[in-house]
Amino acid sequence: MVLTTVLVAALAGVLTASAWSWSAPWLLGGFAAVAAARSAWSMVRDLLRGNVGVDVLAVTAIVAAVAVGEVWAAVIVVLMLTGGEALEDYAAHRAEHDLTALLSNAPRVGHRLLPDGTTEDVPVDEIRPLDRVLVRAGEVVPVDGTLLTAVAELDESSLTGESLPAERVAGDEVLSGGVNGASAVTLEVTRAARDSQYQQIIALVEGAAASRSPMVRLADRFAVPFTAVAFLVAGAAWWVSGDAVRFAEVLVVATPCPLIIAAPVAFMAGMSRSAHAGAIIKSSETLEKLHGARAVAFDKTGTLTSGRPELTEVRSAGRLSSDEVLRLAASAEQFSSHVLAQAVLGGATARGLTVAGSGSAEESTANGVTAQVEGRTVVVGKRAFVAAAAGQDVPPTALEPGELAVYVAAGGTYAGALVLRDEVRADARTTVDDLRSHGIRHIVMLTGDARPTAEHVAAELGIDDVRADCLPAQKVEAVVGLVERPVVMVGDGVNDAPVLAAADVGIAMGARGSTAASESADVVILRDDVSLVATTLTIGRETVNVALQSIWVGIGLSVALMLVAASGVLPAVVGAWCQEGVDVLSILWALRATGSRSQRVRVAPSLEQAPVPS
Repeated sequence: MVLTTVLVAALAGVLTASAWSWSAPWLLGGFAAVAAARSAWSMVRDLLRGNVGVDVLAVTAIVAAVAVGEVWAAVIVVLMLTGGEALEDYAAHRAEHDLTALLSNAPRVGHRLLPDGTTEDVPVDEIRPLDRVLVRAGEVVPVDGTLLTAVAELDESSLTGESLPAERVAGDEVLSGGVNGASAVTLEVTRAARDSQYQQIIALVEGAAASRSPMVRLADRFAVPFTAVAFLVAGAAWWVSGDAVRFAEVLVVATPCPLIIAAPVAFMAGMSRSAHAGAIIKSSETLEKLHGARAVAFDKTGTLTSGRPELTEVRSAGRLSSDEVLRLAASAEQFSSHVLAQAVLGGATARGLTVAGSGSAEESTANGVTAQVEGRTVVVGKRAFVAAAAGQDVPPTALEPGELAVYVAAGGTYAGALVLRDEVRADARTTVDDLRSHGIRHIVMLTGDARPTAEHVAAELGIDDVRADCLPAQKVEAVVGLVERPVVMVGDGVNDAPVLAAADVGIAMGARGSTAASESADVVILRDDVSLVATTLTIGRETVNVALQSIWVGIGLSVALMLVAASGVLPAVVGAWCQEGVDVLSILWALRATGSRSQRVRVAPSLEQAPVPS
């Protein structure tokens, strides 16, 4: 529409300089009337919903200008109106372009077992209860079912929030959405795909998003008083002068250019600044809600904690040094893809230990690893597994909430235990403190973990409100029930998707989190850095402050021009161009939302590790 307006104006200019000059006013007036009718239709629909927007004044100005023959002034107003709409749409579409497709990791195909022992790949919607399905290593479980395989190890962190692997034995229920471990397993289907856990979570997301209340745009909050003042001044000028042209002249300079253009420009600048910092903000509405945020809720695993177990302590049984126990364990685990094996290897590397070669390594699913290391049999895994291999009793080692022990035997003798923990992120406490310093009144932690583990993490971070043992629906209830509004929710897993959609602002840790969480969120953090939550909040607040400033600057200048036009010394066309000058000043002020040069320099190095798509 912007391009069309420019082309019509150019054509009218050509006609004015030709023998067809008489047609130029008709072209301009007709085009402005059509543009006004288009905007009026949207305006009427908004009025029927009870919303009075800034378009009312702009449409009136266009109609008044055409009615008194000031067609060029009318077209200038059309250009302003369509330009503001285009900027707003561009900002929204640019943000959407930076995100991935909806639920790209959702299981779509299942391997159904046939009576002859072979498998056939079928869409998950065709899988029925009592069917048997094969889930290969590393695949997402497509439907809920009962485990038929003797033992299985599943990563259910995206469903439950628990970072450590979940072990299941034959007869246990297995929920869709979890990720299978290193060995293929067989399930007997208990629920069709549409009734399974994963699809229920998706339904929760859709329901939560639909229940959100619509928000009035920032510019529209100024629409009623500004429109009233403009009509009052224009009507008074007409009444005093007795000239209807005076009414149009006032309305042309009163057209709400700052309201229509300044706010979208500021929001686009703020969204661009946020993207360069490593967080995609999907809409200008999100920026406004961040500006007023009063409460923040955090998921624990993968958000406040790393989501990856790390070695915290090596406890030797006395025969070998702690470094030797760790070195032997890492040597046995080096060929395993298990998440705990990676933690053991990472711990050995951090201590500068050299891993020895191992032979005839054998992994027992959900139990541990047995390997030959430097002529000795080394067994690493669960206490019962290590005790059976060593042929002796292995005493349990004392653990704090959130800790897990991996036991080690070497040469047929118990050697010690490795203590692992999902550590709190180094910058999590700073993030919580920063949020409080920015006026966040209430911080709450929601998690599917047991209360002792949850309270231990919360104590480290200074969070008083802890909701533990939460299912996805209970997280939604907790957020909806918070008194302080707006509420910001931060999470990363599939289980967080419903509550991200239910919150006033959902922030997804998208670097390692699920696509379901990213799709249901309003903000997606592209780097594995929780401190960007505080950064995003700051950008939201500063952006809206700049937008408000630019609006007030524009309104002040517009009111001054209205008073001048009311005196009759400002022709409509000149007034329209003066209003465009006000636009320029408002836009320049709004562009301050990009932040200072120093602010951009501080975030720029991060782009080398995680480039933001443009």
